[in-house]
Amino acid sequence: MKVAITGATGFVGSRLVERLQAEGHQVIALTRNPAKAAFPQSSNLEIVAYNPTQSGDWQNVFYGCDGVVNLAGEAIAETRWTPERKQSLLDSRKITTQKIVEAIAKVDHKPSVLVNASAIGFYGTSETATFDETSSPGDDFLAEICQTWEAEASKVKESGTRLVILRLGIVLGDGGALGKMLPAFKLFAGGPIGSGKQWFSWIHRDDVVSLIVRALTRSDMEGIFNATAPNPVRMADMTNTLGQVMNRPSWLPVPGFALEAMLGDGAKVVLEGQEVLPKRTLSSGFEYQYPTLKPALEEILK
Repeated sequence: MKVAITGATGFVGSRLVERLQAEGHQVIALTRNPAKAAFPQSSNLEIVAYNPTQSGDWQNVFYGCDGVVNLAGEAIAETRWTPERKQSLLDSRKITTQKIVEAIAKVDHKPSVLVNASAIGFYGTSETATFDETSSPGDDFLAEICQTWEAEASKVKESGTRLVILRLGIVLGDGGALGKMLPAFKLFAGGPIGSGKQWFSWIHRDDVVSLIVRALTRSDMEGIFNATAPNPVRMADMTNTLGQVMNRPSWLPVPGFALEAMLGDGAKVVLEGQEVLPKRTLSSGFEYQYPTLKPALEEILK
């Protein structure tokens, strides 16, 4: 199988590249900065420079590919959401997806499937509601991003290409969101963020990668699937479990106002949450390697 991946150097993309290479597939890793692509040289890996917001020769790499995985998008909760930052967050997903769909439409030998990332931000936030793949979208900024992102990806179906959209939860692995929480726990200063009552819908990075590989290879997978573990937890439960695994206390909460002072509206990503269940993912027959939180954290921190 020959697979092109945008966002190939990111938290999920880098592990996906590693997995596909190990299984003997041909991988085309698209990156804005090839010099920083820390992949070992391999006969089944091609690194291609691209500008995700502009048309160019990079779009020709989709010719002859069996599948395309689109993981591109700027990090959501890194800085304050100024008007310029919000536009950049939207454009990094909308325009990149437009360019991918445009390229697929033009090539003769089209990929049979596009696996496109989205996020559980699609559903909005709630402390009481439960969401699955059939739930309606929310009405906040993150929901707007996800709806726009998915709408652009859906246009690929006009080319006869199968579309799988994965709404990702909080991906846990060596780094990412978990990596930002560990320093406080190592200093015996860990605890819940904000009220601790908000939902934390998570998934182990290896399960995300397995779900992507399944979407690439199973022609019966099509449409929307939640990429979350089947057992979401409250934030307080998450930090308590993390403290147990690390043998550290988890009593010192991080006040919401401190995050809001740093990130403004961007703090919403961690201060508010949603309980998301992967009903359609489970009904498709996907088997999670890490369906519950404690074994997932134990594997990551071993």
